[in-house]
Amino acid sequence: MRGLAGKTALVTGGGAGIGRAICQRLGEEGVTVGVLDRDGPAARETADLIAGNGGRATAFEADITDYDSVADAVSAFEAAAGPLDILVNNAGIDIAMPFLDTDAGLWRRIVEINLFGPLNLHHIAVRGMAERRSGKVINISSDAARVGSSGESVYAACKGGIISFSKTLARELARRNVQVNCVCPGPTDTNLFRTFAGDDEAGQKLVAALERAIPMRRLGQPDDYPGLVAFLASSDADFITGQTISVSGGLTMAG
Repeated sequence: MRGLAGKTALVTGGGAGIGRAICQRLGEEGVTVGVLDRDGPAARETADLIAGNGGRATAFEADITDYDSVADAVSAFEAAAGPLDILVNNAGIDIAMPFLDTDAGLWRRIVEINLFGPLNLHHIAVRGMAERRSGKVINISSDAARVGSSGESVYAACKGGIISFSKTLARELARRNVQVNCVCPGPTDTNLFRTFAGDDEAGQKLVAALERAIPMRRLGQPDDYPGLVAFLASSDADFITGQTISVSGGLTMAG
């Protein structure tokens, strides 16, 4: 991708799954990567994988729901690597359950991580981008936000909020040359999905049903997303902002 070599990027939830795949792809493109995850050892493992492939990466252990912890991580990364060019908000969590079976404690946990966490990152990291009049933000939302998903009511609400927030921020920052876009994965074979689906017979039936429903007849894999993220972070996408793009094997075909 054009314009990525020598840039800096901070990726939340970079310790595993889609986040790790994004970190590795950006590292391959010559980006200096900050791998932020609440699981410190997992973040360090990702950073080591990037370094082992000849790239540059540093791990940061932080809880994205803690504003001060995020501020410290961003400050430490910029002190070591220079001003932040790219922010990828990927971290997320969900617990599958019909809405009427949930409680307020679960709502708060899901909202804090999937909505307030990204708000913290934007408020802290994007400020410098706006001041420098240069930056790329890629928010990992979900197709659950676009079409709904049974058992993911509060998660879908948060991810829908991220899409609306991203469009609004894209408008506010367009004249400051900061582009903000969303990528919406469909069902993806990650630890989060396996926690959602479960390993029992019901979970196996859910996977089979999704594979039948997806036109490409398979679940997404973590490596299906980094190419689009890298494109949106590159200078090839300088005139793209406020957009929401599904990557779902054709399961979702939203205009």
